[in-house]
Amino acid sequence: MNHIVDSSAPRTFVLLLRQDDPSKCTAAKLARFGLSIPLHRVRQIPRRALVLNPFASQCLLPRDSAEAVQHGLVAIDCSWEKIRGTFIGRLPGLGRRLPTLLASNPVNYAKAQKLSSVEALAAGLHIMGFKATAAQLLALFKWGQTFLTLNAEPLEAYSLATTEDEMAKAEDEFF
Repeated sequence: MNHIVDSSAPRTFVLLLRQDDPSKCTAAKLARFGLSIPLHRVRQIPRRALVLNPFASQCLLPRDSAEAVQHGLVAIDCSWEKIRGTFIGRLPGLGRRLPTLLASNPVNYAKAQKLSSVEALAAGLHIMGFKATAAQLLALFKWGQTFLTLNAEPLEAYSLATTEDEMAKAEDEFF
């Protein structure tokens, strides 16, 4: 079992909804390798954890790192076909959306915002300053490093934003 090298990094959780092909499920692989804690029910999400939600009103910012370290960072592993239904209900935790990034996974390569669970967690960790941990999660996948290469400039700009306005300006600059 692998463990996160940076002990100051937040714990990561994956809510496994089992809506996709299990052989392509990045969240299940993270859990299998001990790099994320698997959750099987929505009510298991820690109450104050940051939940990556593409429909959240607030964007994830570097300053969210203290909350993430204390309560964790959660990715919801669901099918892109069922995403609206999954996120329409009230989820526990503090919802945060990621700024625009390009996917590097083979299913959605170079599509904006079609990230796999591991890409979403890695993006969140990178933006909050846990770059080594983000790279460690992605290292499980042969295309993982491509995510960091493809998004190097936006990720760096996002990791420097201190307000929602600065994040929106950085996002506009790249997308």
